[in-house]
Amino acid sequence: MRALNQSLDRMPRSGIRVIMDLAAEMDNVIHMELGEPSFQTPEHIMDAGCKAIRDGFTKYTANSGLKSLRKAVLNRLVRDGLNPDLEQIGISPGSVFALVQAVTACTNAGDEVLLSDPGWPNYYMQVVSTDRVPVIYPLKEKNNFEPKVEDLEPLVTKKTRVIVINTPSNPTGSVYSRETIQDLVAFAKKHDIYIISDEVYDKIVFDGEHVSPLLFDPDDHVISIFGMSKSYAMTGWRVGYYCAPKKIVSQMNKLLEPYVSCASAISQKAAEAALNGPQDCVDQMAKAYGQRRDLMLDILTREGFEFSRPRGAFYLLVNVAESGLESYEFAKALLREKKVAVAPGLTFGKDSDKFIRFSFCTSLDDIQEGVTRFCSFYKNRI
Repeated sequence: MRALNQSLDRMPRSGIRVIMDLAAEMDNVIHMELGEPSFQTPEHIMDAGCKAIRDGFTKYTANSGLKSLRKAVLNRLVRDGLNPDLEQIGISPGSVFALVQAVTACTNAGDEVLLSDPGWPNYYMQVVSTDRVPVIYPLKEKNNFEPKVEDLEPLVTKKTRVIVINTPSNPTGSVYSRETIQDLVAFAKKHDIYIISDEVYDKIVFDGEHVSPLLFDPDDHVISIFGMSKSYAMTGWRVGYYCAPKKIVSQMNKLLEPYVSCASAISQKAAEAALNGPQDCVDQMAKAYGQRRDLMLDILTREGFEFSRPRGAFYLLVNVAESGLESYEFAKALLREKKVAVAPGLTFGKDSDKFIRFSFCTSLDDIQEGVTRFCSFYKNRI
């Protein structure tokens, strides 16, 4: 048999999915491994999706999405203090695919892409599967997992084309400061590389503020990716959107035709209702995540754990190195013995094997019980 795509052979599987699959074979598991909002999509958004079906919005749309949705995105960005043109905005079938569009549009095979450790594993998978070269930069716990330019400079070569950043961050919960964002934009301009900024958690901030690099470079080096999944509990609707320089948006839009044609028309109308409608649901969900975070931190603090306090998103990294177990071994043993599912740190980078990641999307009761079981399990191994 002829060889298949070798780049896919080099692409690792997400450790989050590994744990999910194991947990699926068990009963009564407390799920803290996946970034899946526990809330149902708000009623007015579901109603808009149902109305779209009845009104016949069941056909193809333009590759770049419905103009009405793009206008809703534009208005949303303007409300947040940005000032793009409509031609800078495109719609994708989920922000995950928008990230692939951005990487592909800005690079050629063999080009280097700067990725963080720890970082969401899908970035690495996307880069490797498209025959780009991942170059890893560190996010240090002592810096609250914010990138530092002095750590980036030695990694830049003639082949460097892109740096991927994520704030608020999965898996660290870090929210990059205004100064950090300004430094990153200056770094990108200095080396004439693109920033692909994953901002899907931009509305889930507990401490400080979310600052988009678009604020400092609105039409040159920044591609910002947003989505409906996290802020509006719309993971299954699969709608993302992006804002980028017009020349890059044009290239990103081209990629929609051969791969997916367009995002679902029904989902686009639901997303339009979400962006144009009342935003109190977003605030209420973010407030609930904040309460869940605080409960988790209270329990862990009482038990003597130290950690970098998450300021946004809904994740927490906890160092479990003293257990003597590698992160995959730890996660599997915790699942097997305590029926608590967490994500192994190694899936977020080679230097992150000492961590496990909690997602605090789940209920307060599950957090109370799940973290308590984790503490018991950990103490029995140190």
